[in-house]
Amino acid sequence: MILALYSDQVIAENAPMDRRLAEIVRQRGNHIGYVSSGPDPDRQFFNEKAAYYAAHGLKLDPFIDLDNIVSDDLERLFSCNAIHLSGGHTGHFLQRLRNADVFERLRVWTLDDGILIGTSAGAILMTPTIAVDAFFLGQQPEDITDGEALNLVPCEYFPHLNEDERYLPALLRYSETITNRIVACRDGEGLIVHKDGVEIFGKPLLIFRGSADVVSLDGLDALMGPHGRLEM
Repeated sequence: MILALYSDQVIAENAPMDRRLAEIVRQRGNHIGYVSSGPDPDRQFFNEKAAYYAAHGLKLDPFIDLDNIVSDDLERLFSCNAIHLSGGHTGHFLQRLRNADVFERLRVWTLDDGILIGTSAGAILMTPTIAVDAFFLGQQPEDITDGEALNLVPCEYFPHLNEDERYLPALLRYSETITNRIVACRDGEGLIVHKDGVEIFGKPLLIFRGSADVVSLDGLDALMGPHGRLEM
C-alpha cells in the first residue's frame, strides 16, 4: 500500500510532495476517486481538488457522498488508481464511512496495494484513533469515544500544527499518556509511506513521551515493518 498524509494540500509549499505523489499515481494510471467528509452540494471543495489534480495530469472522479451513495458508486470508487479522503470534521467523516459500510472495504482495498491520499481529517483517519482531533474541537482526547480509525499506521497524526501555538504543548502532554508516537505537521508538510520506506516533506515533528524532535528519515524507517507499515 501507499499512503500520502497531508496537512493542507492546495498551497504552494506542498509542490514537492504534490509532484512526487503525482509521479507515484501515474505509474498505475491517472484516475483518483474522491470521498467527501460531508455534504458538498455545490461541489465547491471537490471542484477545487479536481482542478488541483488536473494540473498534475490526474482525473478526479467519481465524487462520493457517503450520505447518498447511488448505483455503482462504490464499484467505480474501488476501481480507481488511488482514493482521496477529504478534509473536514474527522468524527463525522468516520461515522459516515461506517454508516455507509465503506470503512472496512476501504481498509481492505488500501492494504491490498491501494494508494490512499488524505488531507487533514482524511490523514487522521489512516491512524489507529482520531483522538487528536479533540484539540480542534476544544476538547481532550479522552473525550473522543468510539474513535477507532483505519489503523493503517500505528502512529497518530496531527495536521495544522502551525495554526495555534497551544497545539504543541497539548500534544506533548497527551503524548505522556499514550504509547503511540505522534507525527505533527504544519501546513505544507507531509509524509508518503510505501514499501521502500517513508518520504518526508518539510520538517514534521515526532512527538513521544513528552518530547518533540524533527522527524528524521532514520527515525521513521526504524519504525517500518516488513510490509511497508509503520510499527512500534
